[in-house]
Amino acid sequence: MNTPTHMLIGAAVFARPVVPSTLVAAILGGLAPDVPMFALVLFSTRLVGIPQHEVFGDLFYSHSWQAVFAVDHSFFVWGLLLALGHWRRHLILTAFAGAGFLHAATDFITHHDDARRQFWPVSDWVFRSPVSYWDPNYYGGIIGVVELGLVLFATAFLCWRHRKLWQRVVIVILAALIVVPVIVTGGFHGLHGMG
Repeated sequence: MNTPTHMLIGAAVFARPVVPSTLVAAILGGLAPDVPMFALVLFSTRLVGIPQHEVFGDLFYSHSWQAVFAVDHSFFVWGLLLALGHWRRHLILTAFAGAGFLHAATDFITHHDDARRQFWPVSDWVFRSPVSYWDPNYYGGIIGVVELGLVLFATAFLCWRHRKLWQRVVIVILAALIVVPVIVTGGFHGLHGMG
């Protein structure tokens, strides 16, 4: 799924209104697994000058990049952080790690050709889901509609639970990153490359 969707879903599940910092922690946890990808893409395209089609056509699938993605999407890495947060009763760490784990889990079921080795370091096995959040050959159009529905539901739920203006502004901005391109283009094709 797209990164803002991960952030909203993670916040909807793990943020607690009585502890406002858990909203920020969950949003950052939903973002965290994709930060290395964004950094690699920006470094390659902006600083090195590699064309975007080469980055997403070749480098993205290279062994070195996939090794990074194995760590940042590892169920074991996120599971250990989540267990630590739960064991220590640390709400902020639990919200962050829970959203990161949920990000990895939703990617597990919505990535086909671009799937990650999510059982690192125990195994290099890759589950290639029969569905893809972006590829129409693997139900990407249907998943796009489901994703949009999840974004709208999570946004409404979060705005209902979190009453402060700054919280609602952050939530609506994240939702707009998904909803506005769909409205402007009339489809979901413009969203690929964010997840």
